[in-house]
Amino acid sequence: MRQYWKRFLVFFSFVTTVLGIAYSFVAVRLTVGLVHPGLIALVWILAAVSLLLAPLAFALRMFQVPERIEKIIAWTSYLSFGFFAMLFALIASRDLGLVAVDQVGGIVDRFLPWRDPANLLHPMHREFLVATSNAALLGLAGGMFVYGVIRARAIGIERVQVPIDGLPESLHGFTIAQITDIHIGPTLKRSFALEIVKKVNNLKADMIAVTGDVVDGSVQQLRDHTEPFADLEARHGVFFVTGNHEYYSGALSWISEFRNLGFQVLLNEHSVLEHAPGGNVMVAGVTDYRAAEFFDDHRSDPALALRRAARGSRSSKEPHVKILLAHQPRSIAGAADAGFDLQISGHTHGGQFFPGPYLVRLQQPYTKGLHRHGDKTWIYISRGTGYWGPPIRVGASPEITLIELVRR
Repeated sequence: MRQYWKRFLVFFSFVTTVLGIAYSFVAVRLTVGLVHPGLIALVWILAAVSLLLAPLAFALRMFQVPERIEKIIAWTSYLSFGFFAMLFALIASRDLGLVAVDQVGGIVDRFLPWRDPANLLHPMHREFLVATSNAALLGLAGGMFVYGVIRARAIGIERVQVPIDGLPESLHGFTIAQITDIHIGPTLKRSFALEIVKKVNNLKADMIAVTGDVVDGSVQQLRDHTEPFADLEARHGVFFVTGNHEYYSGALSWISEFRNLGFQVLLNEHSVLEHAPGGNVMVAGVTDYRAAEFFDDHRSDPALALRRAARGSRSSKEPHVKILLAHQPRSIAGAADAGFDLQISGHTHGGQFFPGPYLVRLQQPYTKGLHRHGDKTWIYISRGTGYWGPPIRVGASPEITLIELVRR
């Protein structure tokens, strides 16, 4: 655990440095063509304040401060960071486009020496283009920002059919309601949990899968805000696996709390559901892919989950379909090797907003949706039910998923 926090401090310092460079880049590019000292100073002040708010919001979560103060700073920090992140992506894309045009112009000039050099290569022309396009990019970032804030809490119902080879007729139409990456914490509170519970219960699913990252904060801070999840209802109950943010927030305490809420917590183990005569479903769950960095005995292991029955699970009947709940899509290789028919995951948020979808693919094999992995195993990755950090979603709306098993 101590080794993890040392790595975390190094990572936090690295991220803060990178963010400082990114904010400085945005400020430098936005001030191109500005001549009024007051406007230039304003841009730099806004960039500096936005940068400093991010570690301040994080630090407040480590200490007991009035919830009202924490909420104000958290909202201000995350909103400003989200806007700057969008602006950075747009400005960087614009500048990369200018570099590409410059390169094309240089190639044209090399092979057509008798024509005038490409006008865009002239520094004055480039500076004018940057200055005039800044206003357009600010407007575009503002529009995306407002849209993203509105969409962040607009939870939709995503209905997915998964065809399973050899599925018994008695299991055709078996439904799983998935919620994941809710992130109850600084900006999402009890009212959001109540909304989720209402929508999930209206689906009347056969079982509910909660695939991690439910919280961002300690049990002491968030117990009242997660209490509504005790009212989740399904024929076979609620099954939970840990995500990385549970470990950031005190995983052992949250595991105990979720059990108190009526969740069946699966820690590299399984339970067999006797759904109908000739129709049994194995629901297995693994700890987060990187859980071993916190506790050695929490090492994620799909093969162990296949072998080990959860406490209180009494069925010894052979399952007709095997489902693995795993927070991160990266568990799919182990799931496929172990012989699972379906893995249900979250973690990626579908990228949440540009350029998130492209960054996710640097770490995860899949970003969102249903995919076939190998010859036998399906994987579904939810875009998440809440959000993390900036309360913004563009191109990756939040979802509650209703997965239906069907005969192939």
